[in-house]
Amino acid sequence: MRQELHTLHVRTHGKGLVPITRPVIDWVASTGIGTGLLTLWCRHTSASLTVQENADPTVREDIARYFEALVPEDPSRYIHDDEGPDDMPAHLRTMLTNTQLSIPVADGCPVLGTWQGLYLFEHRRMAHRRDIVLHIIGA
Repeated sequence: MRQELHTLHVRTHGKGLVPITRPVIDWVASTGIGTGLLTLWCRHTSASLTVQENADPTVREDIARYFEALVPEDPSRYIHDDEGPDDMPAHLRTMLTNTQLSIPVADGCPVLGTWQGLYLFEHRRMAHRRDIVLHIIGA
């Protein structure tokens, strides 16, 4: 049994889903671990992780629109605004999604469905550099 740890740095361009599938697959392959469990951990309170449709980009657009309606940037609704009017809504969106994913690994690759991709979900308007910690354990 072995384990490896890596930090994936992801640049965002403001709100939206940023694909991270390829760098995650490449890193898993580089570890030489064939069978195991991959954990992804987002080190932020205003961004999250998700597994989502990777074929049709309109799915990502609909998700972004849904979250805008579900948790609007309305300053009259929130007390916390230390970093601007998108600060508290970003925290709430993160709370409603995932900051951690666990994915089985088989044959040296994360086990994803045909139409599944991995995404960092940026909840802030400004561009950020986000850190995703990748941990794999297996043989």
